[in-house]
Amino acid sequence: MTISTVVFDIGNVLIYWDRRNLYRKLIPDAAEMEEFLDEVCSTAWHEPQDAGASCAAATTALKARFPQHAVLIDAFYDRFGEMLGGQVPGMEQVVMGLKARNIPVYGLSNWPAEMFRHAEAYNIVSHFDGVVISGHEKVKKPDPRLFQVLFERYDIIPERALFVDDVADNVATGIALGMHGHLFRDAERLRAVLKGYHLLA
Repeated sequence: MTISTVVFDIGNVLIYWDRRNLYRKLIPDAAEMEEFLDEVCSTAWHEPQDAGASCAAATTALKARFPQHAVLIDAFYDRFGEMLGGQVPGMEQVVMGLKARNIPVYGLSNWPAEMFRHAEAYNIVSHFDGVVISGHEKVKKPDPRLFQVLFERYDIIPERALFVDDVADNVATGIALGMHGHLFRDAERLRAVLKGYHLLA
């Protein structure tokens, strides 16, 4: 079946995101920073906010556990925009190339609802025909339910969509639901895939 739609993850596909972009400024010692990110503002602590939990409530609860780190914990969501590291090279040209050929493009991303405004500050996000954000839907990838929201809201036929994500489990879910999948590494390799599908010249 011909692919007629492309669905993009946002973080580290269109826009770089890394907690270290902020915390290198706050914790000069690299080993100390990594320990803080492993044990305090960890991925496991952040992920519920991707799935719709309150950033403010999560921050308050974590400060109660680690009062000695209150200032650093507050910074996580207060300065979330500083974790973003600019647009991924070549990706705006890819998106604009698809748009120029009338290929609809959508976003499907894990992101805290209150923090998505930082992504929206980037021009590349303005080109989407629609976007589904986990924090708004209260379910995160790789849960198939987030994909179903995308399909139903925008009348997307999975078999006619290519899903681009930098996380293998997320790509696997898309494929299991009928989508074509591409594990993102860089714009050059993605462009070659899109040409193979005759989506770019």
